[in-house]
Amino acid sequence: MKTSGKTLLLFMLYLSQGLPFGFQATALPALLRERGISLTAIGFAGALAAPWLLKPLWAPLVDRYWSGKIGRRRSWIIPLQTFMILIMLASVPAAASGAVKPLLACIFLMNLCAATQDIAVDGLAVDILKEEELGPGNAAQVAGYKVGMILGGGILVWLAGRAGWGILFLTMAAAAALPLFFILRYRESDVNGPAADRPKPSDFLHALSAALRSPGAIPFLVFLATYKTGEAMIDMMFKPFLVDCGFGAQQIGLWVGTWGMAASLLGSVFGGWLATRLPIVQALFAAASLRLIPLMAELWLSTIAPAAPQVVAVTVAEHFFGGMLTTALFAYMMSRVDKRIGATHYTVLAAIEVLGKSPGSWASGWLAERFGYTGLFSLGVALSVLVLFLYFPLRRQNKLQQTKVRSFQ
Repeated sequence: MKTSGKTLLLFMLYLSQGLPFGFQATALPALLRERGISLTAIGFAGALAAPWLLKPLWAPLVDRYWSGKIGRRRSWIIPLQTFMILIMLASVPAAASGAVKPLLACIFLMNLCAATQDIAVDGLAVDILKEEELGPGNAAQVAGYKVGMILGGGILVWLAGRAGWGILFLTMAAAAALPLFFILRYRESDVNGPAADRPKPSDFLHALSAALRSPGAIPFLVFLATYKTGEAMIDMMFKPFLVDCGFGAQQIGLWVGTWGMAASLLGSVFGGWLATRLPIVQALFAAASLRLIPLMAELWLSTIAPAAPQVVAVTVAEHFFGGMLTTALFAYMMSRVDKRIGATHYTVLAAIEVLGKSPGSWASGWLAERFGYTGLFSLGVALSVLVLFLYFPLRRQNKLQQTKVRSFQ
């Protein structure tokens, strides 16, 4: 399969995973705030994404069990995509009637399907992407997910403001059916990676243990777990902050969920290009440094009465640099994966990334109620600055690796 075909397939699969999370991350906080839900409860609503954190627990099952007739990755992707569509359809009456608890339950089930499917899709990406395709492949991964978030948290929210919340999930289900068409047509005989032998249980422990002992593993894992902690704290409360400033959910959905995600999409593409032009560590920290600018601007907005143009400008900048950073990081993650247990290894790294963001996101509402939006945003900026100090050990290790490579040539 050509690079263009691989990137299109991955783009469509990751798009479907971004649909429910886009609604949860962008539209749900504003929707709950409009209905009088406390900031603490909104913050803890982020726990609906817990399957993304816990998926390493069942990732070995995805790597080990499959049907030879359907394919190693398709055996999981096809049924999970189907289940996710059915849950979206089941969400229509809950959303239309305003029943919060059934709607939250459906969102959790969507995340469970999407997170489990993500294990198989990540494994598929590890299988089929060659080293020179990691930049474009991960750009397709992040861009597809962001487009799904644009649909689920932006465009469809705007549509819901005119046709009701029920139409949002009905349209979401229709959008999720398109990636199903792509994976049904795909044949895994096109895989360029190693033969899909069923790994033994001991293989998972040995490979993961070796990964933890590899050069530069500790500073990289620390960076992976903390690089977006501060950003997640700010992002979770930025939407309720805008509501409290007098902006409506439909406006926020358009600004953050559509224009912001579109900027993130462009940033993801640029991040993929950057990862092929610069040493990966340099690309990571260039993006992390630039990401500080819009985070400090969000802090500034919390000290004034923001106008719409200011909110849009800051949102676009924050999403652009955030998307650039995420793509560069994911490309580096995939370069370190053991293909024998590709889905499990990448899933563990991805879970560490989610683990680092989740506590700050969950506690953000509690912190905002006690210290105010400005206090919370200040803490988020400070944590994002501290992450930059990890550049030095990672750069040192990268130079040592380059020296070793030259010595063998």
